[in-house]
This record gives sequence, structure tokens and C-alpha cells, in this order.
Amino acid sequence: MRHRPPDGVLDELLASRFGPVAGVDEVGRGALAGPLFVAAVVLDRARLPVGLDDSKLLSAARRQRLARQVRDTAVAWSVAQCSVEEIDSMGIVAATRTAMARAVNALSPPPACVVCDALAPTTLAVPVFAEIRADGRYQCVAAASILAKVARDELMVQLAKRYPAFGWDRNKGYGTAEHLEALRCLGPSPLHRRSFAPVRVLALNSGRATG
Repeated sequence: MRHRPPDGVLDELLASRFGPVAGVDEVGRGALAGPLFVAAVVLDRARLPVGLDDSKLLSAARRQRLARQVRDTAVAWSVAQCSVEEIDSMGIVAATRTAMARAVNALSPPPACVVCDALAPTTLAVPVFAEIRADGRYQCVAAASILAKVARDELMVQLAKRYPAFGWDRNKGYGTAEHLEALRCLGPSPLHRRSFAPVRVLALNSGRATG
């Protein structure tokens, strides 16, 4: 079945009931290294970028172009993070919810409601709607997924210069064969998530850490 990108109908239904809708999405939840990123976006329905879709379905060049357009035209947008230390301390679920709340609370003007992909923040004062694959159904969530991915990818490329052996410019911190082999040989860096099983196991087996 051919993929159909979000057409904005669901965004408009929420907006007609509540008012300005913030789409929220995270990137990096399953990575072994680097922070978690969350973006929140309130789109201007009169100035919508053409081609919004789930960031995973777009080429890097299209994501970059759309990210610039979203930043230039949105009513409000923000990007928030949870650090590796926070992820290891509170766990990935709590860290994701924390970063989501940070992103929404940074929006000005604030939204009237929030729609996000599956996992919902629990501390917001506005209605929150969590839907599986929301980034492929709502234009505002697709926009958030694009901003979050572009921002995190750019950071991981920069961090790869500090730790080139792990290939973060290519794998963005996810557990590819290349990344796992480097972990086996070198042990984890300070930017690896020690609470994640692959990192924890390989750290114990290697008995080494990259400084």
C-alpha cells in the first residue's frame, strides 16, 4: 500500500475543538549514545510547508529544507533535550516525558492542546492526545519529528569528531554493527547510555572506557 502523508484534516479537527495545536515528537529514544531530542511545533495553517511527513520517510536533504521552512513559518517551535546523565538516572520513559514537557513549556505563545506519538507527557496543563504513528497522521507532529531529527543528527555529527571510532556521523548513536564492534573494542565513551543493556554488557566485557 502506498504511503499517504498527513493531509492536515486531523490537525484541523483538533484545532476547531481546542484551539492552537502543538505537535510533539522525539528522536533518539532507542539510541545507545547521545541525548534524546524532542521538538514541539504549532504550525501556521496559512503558511504550511509543502511535503511534511514522518521524518524517517524523508531524505536528509528534504528534512533539512523542511526544517528551515518550519522554523521560518511556524507560529511557535522549540527543541528540548534530555542528557545522557538524565536518561541513565531516570530511565528512558521518564526522560522522554521530561523532554516533551520541556519542549511544550518553551512554546510562546502556548498551545491549547498537544498531540504526540504514543508516549504522552503527564505534567502538562493542557489536553494531550497520544496516538501511535502520529508523525504520519498529523502535520504538526510530522513537523516536530523533522525538527527533532535534524537537530539531533547535526549534534551527533559534531560529537563524532570527538569520538570518531563509533561512527556517529553515520549511525547517529544507534546500535549498528559498526557501533557495537567499536564498543566491544574500546568500551563506552562518556556519551554512551550506561543504563542500556548493550552498553552495560559490552562495558563489563571490555573493562574499558573511552575518555
